[in-house]
Amino acid sequence: MKNLPHTPVQTFAPQLIQTAQGIRAVFFDVDGILTRGELLYTEAGETIKQFHTLDGHGLKLLQQAGIMPCIITGRDSAALRARLAALGITHAAYSISDKAAAAASMLHTLGLDWQHSAAMGDDWPDLPLFTRCAFAASVPNAHAEVQARADYVTQAAGGAGAVREICDLLLHANGSYAALLQSYLAPHAATTCASNAASAPHAQGSSA
Repeated sequence: MKNLPHTPVQTFAPQLIQTAQGIRAVFFDVDGILTRGELLYTEAGETIKQFHTLDGHGLKLLQQAGIMPCIITGRDSAALRARLAALGITHAAYSISDKAAAAASMLHTLGLDWQHSAAMGDDWPDLPLFTRCAFAASVPNAHAEVQARADYVTQAAGGAGAVREICDLLLHANGSYAALLQSYLAPHAATTCASNAASAPHAQGSSA
């Protein structure tokens, strides 16, 4: 077996980690955060959205760590609903103009309050969440006013791994990152993967 690093190589500033501690629910915008922000329409008027697999796996990891990903978006589309269903995300609000009210309702359902929540957005409709949540994140392609009010602006752009970057940060903050990484590096995990691959040589593995 290859001698791979068994400790995380990804790190965040200690002060940032401290700020992001205690988060148990995260409100994500969609356009510009889970996607690049471009709106593509078919001739039939249907919206086409492109998502990143890194972001998808990050959202799955959040759920494994007990952090609930929640979606609040000003639009709606069949593509988005299909993506969220594939990721097992059940807390979602569509065609929302008042994101703070939608978030408050979700927090009530989850039995949480604002101090245990984070928000990630890129435009002015997300700012009411920024003023209430304990932690706010944005992306380099966000509006300047939003970036200025974020606790952290990702290095990756929206729709290109930015959500995964925030997921990783929150996993570091709640102490789950190293253990989750180790579960993929452990010998038994590697053996299981090899066994599965040998028994199904023509099967294509699922991705996030």
